[in-house]
Amino acid sequence: MLDCARCRLGKGTWASPRLHHSLSPAPSSSVRSTLTALLAVTAWLVAAEGAQAQTLSPSGAFVQLGTTGRTHEASAGLTWDWGKEWVAGSGRLTGRWEVSLSRWSYIAIDGRQAAWLGNFGLTPVFRYRPESGTSAWFMEGGVGANVSTTIYATERKRFSTRFNFGSHVAVGYDFGSSHQHELTLGVEHFSNAGIKHPNPGENFVQLRYAYHFR
Repeated sequence: MLDCARCRLGKGTWASPRLHHSLSPAPSSSVRSTLTALLAVTAWLVAAEGAQAQTLSPSGAFVQLGTTGRTHEASAGLTWDWGKEWVAGSGRLTGRWEVSLSRWSYIAIDGRQAAWLGNFGLTPVFRYRPESGTSAWFMEGGVGANVSTTIYATERKRFSTRFNFGSHVAVGYDFGSSHQHELTLGVEHFSNAGIKHPNPGENFVQLRYAYHFR
């Protein structure tokens, strides 16, 4: 009975099954990497289908500030609405392409000198608006491809690739006579989805102002 209630971890060492389970290795990060990749592929496939009829003229522009607490981001970009709408429960789902150019400022790997990099991003973004799409409030999210001018390396962490995915979620509010202005507050995670290690990732809190041309 006693032997059945326990399991052997090693020679001369006994522990309960519960303890043995707690010492088991954590799930591999490859699971998270696979989910990120699948989400990105799905988003891009839907975006490609939704953007077939759009024009080359951008539908809006934005400026954005973000921070990790130590690394600071300043961005600007253009957006292209897909011109499509899907019913999603009691709300409506729309989408857009987003092109951004960012500057990241941070303390270099030596811990003393200031450093920076440029980052180019292309992202399909999905937006959900409640109340049959009439609410001024909305939620959005997207997974995009990003390429930086150099590998991100600070005194705290170092990326291994210039290419990274950027996945974000945000909540926002639009205003103005034609709802042409909007403010959003969101978080964005950058990592290479396990393409190469080390892959520590970086998380930004972001505040954005956008203006819609049409």
